[in-house]
Amino acid sequence: EVSTEEKVPTEYKSALKKAKSYSDTMNMSKAGIYDQLTSEYGEKFTAEAAQYAIDNVEANWKENALKKAQSYQEDMSMSPSAIYDQLISDYGEKFTEEEAQYAIDNLE
Repeated sequence: EVSTEEKVPTEYKSALKKAKSYSDTMNMSKAGIYDQLTSEYGEKFTAEAAQYAIDNVEANWKENALKKAQSYQEDMSMSPSAIYDQLISDYGEKFTEEEAQYAIDNLE
C-alpha cells in the first residue's frame, strides 16, 4: 500500500515547498506565485507542478494581501486607492479584487 504522499512527483513537492516559502515570506498572491513558479526567469517549474503547488499550499490569500498592503502603506506612504490598484495590477501583485478590497478595508 503506497501512501498518496509517495505518489507525488518530487518536482511537485519542490514546487509546493517553494510556493509556501513565497506565501509565508513574501506574502505573494496565488497568481503571483504561480507566475513565479512557471517563469523562465523564475523557478521554471512545469505548469502541472505549479498548479499542484497552488492547489495544495496552505495560504490565507486575504491576509497576504493585507500584509502586502501594509508594507506599501508603511514603506512607500501610498494612498489606499494606489495600494488597491497595485494589489490587483497584472504588473503588480495580481491579487483578486476581493482580496485587495479586504486588505484596504482592514488597513489602519
